[in-house]
Amino acid sequence: MSRTRLSVRAAVPVALTTALLLAGCGGSDDESAAAEPAAEGSTDSAVPDTSDIVGGVSEDAALAEGLPADLASLSIGSNVQSPPNNFYAEDGSTPVGFEVDIITAIGNKLGLDVEYSDMAFDSLITGLQTGRVDATIAGMNDTPERQESIDFVDYFESGITIMVQKGNPAGIEASADLCGQAIAVVQGTTQEDFAAEQSAECEANGEEPLEVTATPSDSQNQTQLRTGRVDAILNDLPTAVYISQTAGDGEYFETVDQDPINGGPYGIGLNKDDAALRDAIQQALQSLIDDGTYDEILEAWDVTSGAVDQATVNGG
Repeated sequence: MSRTRLSVRAAVPVALTTALLLAGCGGSDDESAAAEPAAEGSTDSAVPDTSDIVGGVSEDAALAEGLPADLASLSIGSNVQSPPNNFYAEDGSTPVGFEVDIITAIGNKLGLDVEYSDMAFDSLITGLQTGRVDATIAGMNDTPERQESIDFVDYFESGITIMVQKGNPAGIEASADLCGQAIAVVQGTTQEDFAAEQSAECEANGEEPLEVTATPSDSQNQTQLRTGRVDAILNDLPTAVYISQTAGDGEYFETVDQDPINGGPYGIGLNKDDAALRDAIQQALQSLIDDGTYDEILEAWDVTSGAVDQATVNGG
């Protein structure tokens, strides 16, 4: 049976509930983790009970044999503010989300206790390289640029989505409509990169550039969008959809109906010199895909559109 213990070592005191949605895959420093709440509304019904699914995963001794001999537990770095990927339960201290379930199930499969470290997004790679954590899972896109520093085991397909006020008062229907609009992004994310690219394209076409505001946390961006200080937020697809459906009981935001922008895989990040751990995690994830546990987790969180059928290494 499972012996995974999911615990959290938060960098700062965090008191979040599922009704205070802090989202986005980025941040500039640890102090940003407790940024102001932006979108109140009951989300109890949006948090599934996956304990039987994840708790039913047993250790595979053959896979565990491939682990580094000195690895007693699996230290995971994450930015715990991105529902439905990873966020805090109502107790303000327990991480929940489909990424939490995936990494917990991987830990169970490998017979490892899992310990969570809540970190700023843009410190995750440094945390890996300095040995603060063994791996990361935080909606981080597997990109060629990041592969220069770390390895990835890909577990989900996503992309950038435009989130606007309910009713879409700015009339944004596609990426091209962002020209001249005030846009909020989180620092250090692929959304910030895309905003710069789109702004340059607007100018090249003789239109006004984007007015981009980059903040430490998506909670600040939500506040700006709700109060009309920006016209749109760029966010990851599952997070944008989840917030639009749950924040203010679905009355605050909506997503623009277009294909995800710059789609690609999320990856579990690992040090390049940790090939044994990387391969063990890849094999454990593939086992979860093959036996149906992975699909059950995604179905529970209603994010099956991002499912992969192969746990690929550095597929971005």
